[in-house]
Amino acid sequence: MADALNLNIRIGQGYDIHKLCSGRKLIIGGAYIPYEKGLLGHSDADVLIHAIIDSIFGACALRDIGYHFPDTDEQYKNINSIDLLKKTKEIISKNNFSIINIDSTIVCQKPKLSDYIEIMRKNIADCLEIDIDRVGIKAKTNEELDSVGSNDAIVSYASCLVVKEK
Repeated sequence: MADALNLNIRIGQGYDIHKLCSGRKLIIGGAYIPYEKGLLGHSDADVLIHAIIDSIFGACALRDIGYHFPDTDEQYKNINSIDLLKKTKEIISKNNFSIINIDSTIVCQKPKLSDYIEIMRKNIADCLEIDIDRVGIKAKTNEELDSVGSNDAIVSYASCLVVKEK
């Protein structure tokens, strides 16, 4: 146990949900997914990237996405969430943190995401400058239960492991 504490390894979790609506593009994990609906939000509403950002900030004890990129700030209106992820990496790097790995789950009834998972993994790995084998993404349905299962929303969960350099 003492060795783990000396390494200063930390874990964080993230969660996000966005409502599906007409008239918006569906962007998840930085990938455009052709679909009749998109996610409603101040930025591009990339539910996966937002959960990942919160998991990273949580692991580093640096508050949350809303603190760093508030939806009341017009500079973030319709911003590409990959750009927010890049800014997140800059913030944690200034605080001497490095990402070890990310694991995540996207929960949506439709559309099917399996054809886009590798693109999402590559987008995230490239943005964070980590190997793709350190980015896990799974896609699940909600078995037609609740707002996700009735195709009204998409949810994402993420965990991130970081190490703080001394």
